[in-house]
Amino acid sequence: MPIRKFRTVAEMNGDRWYSPGDPELYRAIRRVWTLGHRTLGHRFPPGVYKLRGVEEMNAQQKRWDDANFEAYRRRLQEEKDRKA
Repeated sequence: MPIRKFRTVAEMNGDRWYSPGDPELYRAIRRVWTLGHRTLGHRFPPGVYKLRGVEEMNAQQKRWDDANFEAYRRRLQEEKDRKA
């Protein structure tokens, strides 16, 4: 993708990169969504959790974050293994 420089904010309102209805626009949106699902696919167990305090809540959140990060690392490794 080319780099465009602007001298003023008014120059930024020029032509759009993709025109509405352009098939390439839909492909670009799909690529962004795919990237989001691959990198930010956080999962939280369903339900309501009763916790005794802020410390317990922070510990629960850390466990979820760690589990999500490990799942992300596994997905990256699986993709890497598939390409090899």
